[in-house]
Amino acid sequence: MGEIRNLKPECIWRNFDALTQVPRPSGHLEKVQKFLLDFAASVGVEAFQDPAGNIVMRKPATPGMENRKVVTMQAHMDMVPQKAPESTHNFETDPIETYIDGEWVKAKGTTLGSDDGMGVAAIMAVMEAKDLKHGPVEALITADEETGMYGANDLPEGELQGDILMNLDSETWGKFVIGSAGGIDVTATLDYKEVATDTEDAAVKVTLKGLRGGHSGLEINEGRGNANKLMVRFVREAIEETEARLASWHGGNMRNAIPFKAEVVLTLPKENVEPLKEMVAEWKADFEDEFKTIESGIEFFAEEVETPKMEVPVEIQDNLVDAIYACHDGVIRFIPVYPDVVETSSNLAIIDIEDGKAAIKILARSSREDMKDYVATMLESCFNMAGMKVEMSGSYGGWDSNPDSEVLNLLKKVYKEQNGEEGIVQVDHAGLECSVILGKYPHMDVVSFGPTLRSPHTTTERCLIATIEPFWNLLKGALEQIPAK
Repeated sequence: MGEIRNLKPECIWRNFDALTQVPRPSGHLEKVQKFLLDFAASVGVEAFQDPAGNIVMRKPATPGMENRKVVTMQAHMDMVPQKAPESTHNFETDPIETYIDGEWVKAKGTTLGSDDGMGVAAIMAVMEAKDLKHGPVEALITADEETGMYGANDLPEGELQGDILMNLDSETWGKFVIGSAGGIDVTATLDYKEVATDTEDAAVKVTLKGLRGGHSGLEINEGRGNANKLMVRFVREAIEETEARLASWHGGNMRNAIPFKAEVVLTLPKENVEPLKEMVAEWKADFEDEFKTIESGIEFFAEEVETPKMEVPVEIQDNLVDAIYACHDGVIRFIPVYPDVVETSSNLAIIDIEDGKAAIKILARSSREDMKDYVATMLESCFNMAGMKVEMSGSYGGWDSNPDSEVLNLLKKVYKEQNGEEGIVQVDHAGLECSVILGKYPHMDVVSFGPTLRSPHTTTERCLIATIEPFWNLLKGALEQIPAK
């Protein structure tokens, strides 16, 4: 273990360390908004909070560079609050506990928040620096990116002054992202009247956990297990073979994270409890075999619990199970011209069934609007057949790539000078705020880049220490060479 603030470059690690001490889970950003405004005041740059909760900072040009194009550096202030089952961390009050593990910085039992704390720390480093050469720069630090890009979606038009947008939210060093997928939230709901459980029945809670989970944009193509989709296979067989009835289901907790845990409570005749436990053991062996090179820590077990008084009526239960079984999850199509990049996918993220209410939440993504509509309608059709009400929300468009971008060519040039190799230009399946900001500021020239992070949105999130210094050098070098207006 060691102090991350002592790592190089000190200006980024010190600011990132300060940021880890400020609670900033999506939806609870008052503390980090105040932190950023106080920071700007302390280093003497103009800053304000806009009506969408975003923080904007502005710093004038180094003398003699006033005629350069204005650069807007952009990152998001919120982080995904995921924690290990044994963690007692409270994301609304507790600082993130960081530690150094070999080449990586990690957090104890929680997400690290380097997505996108590293982008924010780099912006802070530019704003406080006295020795950097740059034209006029502004920062846009957005609110609630992880839950629906709310800050970017509600960004007022006419607020930004930039000609160039540098998004600092990419996760592989040496790659420049010039396009990304759009997305839409699909939510299916159903209110039902519960029925009384047979008073003679027993109840069993079945838990599936220990899956890797992951980011539903970056890691949807890795074939990882989706806890909800695995659970439904077991539940359907349990209903058929052991007269089980569904009392409740809770799986997944973030729309943009592959669910790594699900638990159901089933009621059933007492004499069928042992056969059900045997069935659990058989499914565990099946899942381990199916995912043997992908998932290593699958836990699947049953425990007897107090019998709930109410359960889901048979017809509703069967319709819900059928719909979850039929619902598409994973990759639908790759991009024909970039055959290793996912074009269209869906993530069956969250299932909550209990107390007369069922809700199923899915994030569908595509870099084509027609395919985004197709997958959303496909999901709507699936849940309509189960009698559920389906709503679409949080839609954002894809970002179309511009391979002739002036700022892209500048970044590639500086990257090659500094690192002695060519940078890689790519289109991402993960959603970036660039598409939303471009919708309001279509004149902007946009590129996204950042240091190497792995497993964001999970408790194994980590940041590769060796990539921070070159990332900082690239940002400084590019700012120094921004062309004139």
